[in-house]
Amino acid sequence: MKLITYLKNDHEQLALIINGKIYDTDKLHPDLPISMSMFLNYWEDVFPLSQAAERKVKEGGYENKSYGDYADAEIIAPVPNPTSCRDGYAFRQHVASARRNRKVDMIPEFDQNPIFYFTNHNSIQGPGNIVCMPDHFEKLDFELEAAIVVSKHAKNIKAAEADEYIAGLMIMNDVSARRLQMEEMLLNLGPAKGKDFSTAIGPMLVTLDELQPFEVPCKKGHEGKSWNLKMTCKVNGIQVSEGNLADMDWTFAEILERCAYGVNLYAGDVIGSGTVGTGCFLELNGTGKLNDANYKEQWLQNGDVVEMEIDGLGLLKNTIVADESDFSILALKK
Repeated sequence: MKLITYLKNDHEQLALIINGKIYDTDKLHPDLPISMSMFLNYWEDVFPLSQAAERKVKEGGYENKSYGDYADAEIIAPVPNPTSCRDGYAFRQHVASARRNRKVDMIPEFDQNPIFYFTNHNSIQGPGNIVCMPDHFEKLDFELEAAIVVSKHAKNIKAAEADEYIAGLMIMNDVSARRLQMEEMLLNLGPAKGKDFSTAIGPMLVTLDELQPFEVPCKKGHEGKSWNLKMTCKVNGIQVSEGNLADMDWTFAEILERCAYGVNLYAGDVIGSGTVGTGCFLELNGTGKLNDANYKEQWLQNGDVVEMEIDGLGLLKNTIVADESDFSILALKK
C-alpha cells in the first residue's frame, strides 16, 4: 500500500494512493482512522482492513470513492507528528569516503555497531518549502536517505524479528547546516543545531508488502530485509547523487535492534538510514577537492529545488527558502 497524508479543507487526512487516485481511508471503511497516528497505533487491526479495501478498489469496486488525483493534492509528511526521530549511519561507502576526504583512516568501529543519533521530531516536514535562517546557509546541505516508521510497541527486540515492527519505507532528506554542525561537534556533542531545523520525509509511506518484489539478500554477516531500490537526488534539475538502498551495510532490522535495547519504541517513531554513498554535498565536495585542488564547492542556496527519488517510494521535492529574519547565532559567538 501507498499511504499519504494530505490537507483536505485545511485538515490532515490519511489516504491510500491507488492508480494515481486518492482514496480517503474513512471512505473505504468506517473503521479506518483518518490520521496516520491512529492508523499506526492500531496497525494490526486496521492494516488488514485497508489491504482488503485496496484489493476491492483494484477489482473495480468503490468507483465513486476517489477524492481526486494524487498529483493535485496538497501533500504533507506522511507521518506529520512522529513520536520521535532517529537517524542511522548505515552506508559504509558514505562513511569511508567522508573519512578518506578528511585524510583519516576508516574507523573500524563502524562494523561493530549500527549507531544513530536523535534529531528534532517537531521539525519533520513533507514536500514544499524548507525555510532556513541566515546561519543555515553557511554550507547548507541535503542528505539522501530512506527511513522507516515503527508500527507497534517494541522493546529489547532482536534483529531477526525486527522487520515485523516496520510499517513501511519513505524518502528522507536530512537537511544539514554544516558549519553549525562542525563547530558543535568539535566539542564532541551534536549535530544539534546543524540538523534540528528541518527533516523532510515523504511523499508517501510504502508498506513492506508493496516492496516484496524489490527484496534482495542483505550484506554478508548481517540480517534483516534489504531492497534493491535506486536512489537519486537532483538539485535544480541536475542529478548530483545516485545510490541504492541495497548498499546499506547495517539493515533497518539491526538498527531497530539497537534502538530498542532497554528502551520503548512506539508506533510512529521514525528512523532514517543515514546518507547513501555520494548522497550529500559534504562528501561530493570532499571527493572533488581531493581529485582537483581547484574544485569549486557547491552548497544549497536560496531558491534551490531539491528532488529526491527512490524506486517505489515516489519523489520528494523541496524548495530552499530564506527566512526574512537576519538574526544570526554565529554572530553571538564569543
